[in-house]
Amino acid sequence: MEQNFQEITVEQLCKVIDLLHPCMDDYLYVYDFINDFYYISPHARQRFSIPDNTFRDVVRTHGLFVYPPDLEPLQEDLNELLAGERSFHNLEYRWLDLDGQPVWINCRGYVVRNKEQALYMIGCINEIGARQKADNVSGLLGSSSLQAYLHKTPAPFPEGFLLRLGMDDFKEINEKLGIEYGDMVLRQTAECIARCITPSQKLYRVVADEFLVLDFQGGTYQEAGKLYRQIQHNIVRFVEENHYEAVFTISGGILEISNIKDFAYTNVMKLSEFSLNEAKRQGKNRCYRFQEEDYEQFLKRKKLTQFLRQAVYDDCKGFEAYFQPLFHADSNTLYGAEALMRFHSPDGNMISPGEFIPILEETGLIIPVGRWMLEQALAACKKIASRIPDFRISINVSYVQVIKSDIINDIVAAAARQEVSPSNVIVELTESGLLESNPHFTRLLAKLKEKGIRLALDDFGTGYSNFHYLHDLRPDIIKIDRSFTAKALANDYEYNLLDLISGMVHTLNLNVCVEGIETEDERNRIQHLSPDYIQGFYFGKPCPYQQFTEQFVTVSH
Repeated sequence: MEQNFQEITVEQLCKVIDLLHPCMDDYLYVYDFINDFYYISPHARQRFSIPDNTFRDVVRTHGLFVYPPDLEPLQEDLNELLAGERSFHNLEYRWLDLDGQPVWINCRGYVVRNKEQALYMIGCINEIGARQKADNVSGLLGSSSLQAYLHKTPAPFPEGFLLRLGMDDFKEINEKLGIEYGDMVLRQTAECIARCITPSQKLYRVVADEFLVLDFQGGTYQEAGKLYRQIQHNIVRFVEENHYEAVFTISGGILEISNIKDFAYTNVMKLSEFSLNEAKRQGKNRCYRFQEEDYEQFLKRKKLTQFLRQAVYDDCKGFEAYFQPLFHADSNTLYGAEALMRFHSPDGNMISPGEFIPILEETGLIIPVGRWMLEQALAACKKIASRIPDFRISINVSYVQVIKSDIINDIVAAAARQEVSPSNVIVELTESGLLESNPHFTRLLAKLKEKGIRLALDDFGTGYSNFHYLHDLRPDIIKIDRSFTAKALANDYEYNLLDLISGMVHTLNLNVCVEGIETEDERNRIQHLSPDYIQGFYFGKPCPYQQFTEQFVTVSH
């Protein structure tokens, strides 16, 4: 048998590979050891970063497309084959795809020898991390089949739409009822969808609990919406007929072909995924129509997220601490300052806190940035307190910091490093952040009081009848939000309401700080309500430390 193999030339093997490669998804290859020559199925060039499907200087050339950490084990395996220690090659390692990303492969091969000399190795490479072409659970074709179909469809695509569908909260079904039951629900969902589509439309299971309906027959947005509602109705019927054992809904994202500029598979999938995610973000059990403006905002937010991550990695480069003065309402003397976070993007533009702070909270980056902000605020407090001993620094704390970090120890440790008394520190918590986390904040308050740190309840008046927080949390200061202040200044009813709230707060021996004072008239009207502290653009806008000290500290003393 070995003798028969020796009689087959490498040229003949290359011709066999050329003959078979159109029939295969895997990649056949031959490695000629004598001439240091390598030949692989031509369609490998469409998948991997190989210079060509034929090349010499084999080991060095492999260094161009083998994932660097895997080069050494590959070299060791080849050395053993050449030394005659083994005749069969079977190695799992990674090649780089056309985007430079590592792809797991299994490379097998048989070494043909002439006595002790290795002549060549012939074998097959297959992706072991590849997506399945079909899915036995749902009975549908999979994402790689969709990719192949889109690849062979000439651009631009025919008119029509893609409807990407996702089951809402499917994970809970698997957790509560088991994976086998979940598989049954997936099959039934696939059948619910399949019963609604026309023979000319195609249905795929693209990933996990997501499906995609492809219409290249000129289907309109209205028809896609109608199809979604039919599928939605079928899902409701299935849930009812299943006696509500598994209750779930389905969301959909519609991508019209006319909105696709780049017809590459990865781009089409990104746009359809965005559309489905928007439907889920807006409340689930609904359908969203792809809008270019929304997608641009999404990309902008994604880019900003990258900027923020890089800034945190670079020791919070781009972040800056600003300070806004707080005044005693009766004497208009400086009481303290609220430390506010600002961020400059790499191009130098100032980003609105309303844009970047929610991202910091969602990603958890608010924790390291919050610690950086603590140091900046307390360092400023130390310098100012050397001239104004009772100067207070007010620091905003996110509910994420309370729930996911040891914020009290962070504050105490930073205060110790900066030699600032905890009694000079005020922690501001936003009222709206308390709603679902009251136990966390109750424990926080106890620790604050234990350490001598004061608590301010920020944005008071923006929630709904949350007066019980005054009892539960017993904050030291209530800060009236600018929106509430503006209403009170424009409407007698709201003004009287604010007067009642202020009186009630004072009855509880708490202090009131009114935010958002922008004119002298506003200050005069608000002072009739006898607030303890006052804040707003009329007194000073947020500014960097140097400007703050020149404008408020130096003139005060």
